[in-house]
Amino acid sequence: MKAMILAAGRGERMRPLTDRTPKPLLPAGGKPLIVWHLERLAAAGFRDVVINHAHLGEQIEQALGDGEKWGLTIRYSPEPPGALETAGGIAQALPLLGDAPFLVVNGDVYCTVDFGHFFDFPLEPGRAHLVLVDNPTHHAGGDFSLDGDRVVYAQSEQTLTYAGIGVFSPAFFHAIPPGQPLKLRPLLDAAITAGTLSGERFAGHWVDVGTPQRLAELDQELRTA
Repeated sequence: MKAMILAAGRGERMRPLTDRTPKPLLPAGGKPLIVWHLERLAAAGFRDVVINHAHLGEQIEQALGDGEKWGLTIRYSPEPPGALETAGGIAQALPLLGDAPFLVVNGDVYCTVDFGHFFDFPLEPGRAHLVLVDNPTHHAGGDFSLDGDRVVYAQSEQTLTYAGIGVFSPAFFHAIPPGQPLKLRPLLDAAITAGTLSGERFAGHWVDVGTPQRLAELDQELRTA
């Protein structure tokens, strides 16, 4: 099974830190954010990783290379300035991801998710499976709700937040022309309507590292752990 790390965002909320450094390379606990993911993916048995990039993407390639340091093979999916949004970026990378379901992880989150839980995850063509977490204070309204293992539209007092982690069938993105920018949410909404979106709640450590303050707090936490 392959994994894709989304690393093409500009990181506007992280400025000025991201003016000269791509967000996934910002350090927390003594190592770049994206390296935490690479280490956990390798420990979980993943060997093939695809990373998309746009803003300062050459720095990502220079820092991570071919992935040999972590026992991985890393391939890159460059995107034009401004990037292609989440769904557009994944669709662009499909030739590198192959025909089997793959794991997707946002490059700007920190988590202790056991990625091995999703290795060879059984997923029918055209479907997706999301990891959801309790709503952080900065996103108190949440994104979705769970009805058993089925993701449904948000219901009051029972909402959860999409963790930026999911397993996707390649067919989930086949309708997107290569190079077309598209957010992920419209595809997720369509899958909810079709009843083809499943999910699960993760109760462990998860941080959306979206601001300099949250990055500093995570850095302090990891250094003193």
